[in-house]
Amino acid sequence: MRVLLVEDDATLSEAVCGYLRAKAFVVDACGSLAQASAALHSAQYAAVLLDLHLGDGDGLALLPQIRAIKERPIVIVLTARDQVTDRIRGLDAGADDYLIKPYDPGELLARLRAVERRRSAASAPIIELGDLQIDLSHELVRRNGVPVALTQKEWSLLRVMATRPDRIHTRENLQDALYGFDDEADSNTLEVFVSRLRRKLGRNHIQTLRGLGYRLVNAVGDDE
Repeated sequence: MRVLLVEDDATLSEAVCGYLRAKAFVVDACGSLAQASAALHSAQYAAVLLDLHLGDGDGLALLPQIRAIKERPIVIVLTARDQVTDRIRGLDAGADDYLIKPYDPGELLARLRAVERRRSAASAPIIELGDLQIDLSHELVRRNGVPVALTQKEWSLLRVMATRPDRIHTRENLQDALYGFDDEADSNTLEVFVSRLRRKLGRNHIQTLRGLGYRLVNAVGDDE
């Protein structure tokens, strides 16, 4: 899951980023509304962790832009404002959840997973492609009924393709799921992960469209 953290407290931002990255999340951090707006135009995020009290305005001002995104990310508001009216205002403006500072990073992680499970279950709890069953809400993959063990990076890549099967995904789109702005990746890293998925899922399930990208399809998953 690629996450955008909008937080102007540098110490807190560093701590949250470190915690989530250790849990295999891809995290981009910014400290202002302007930076957050630019980031939302540059990458596709599964979740936005949004502080309200920012140097250049109220974090809620970002919500109309987020609501306009076709594949809208989860929004969890993180703030020191503990008044019920503030929480209601945030939720009514389009936030999915609300967490009051100071908060435990473990609770933030649990809320991220809970909201994602609710969304996945509502949209496509189980995707069937030939001999594959992909359960997005529980992060489980089965091939011919047998569970397939995936690393977090492999799962991140598969999630992007599985939520939009038969669509062509560009290299840039798939790399967004694997790496943040500050991460460095070798030019062939994406191909390495695609190759690993093919070995586990069956090579015919992932098509390469030269010059365009990759596509997950309904096929018989032959072994490589």
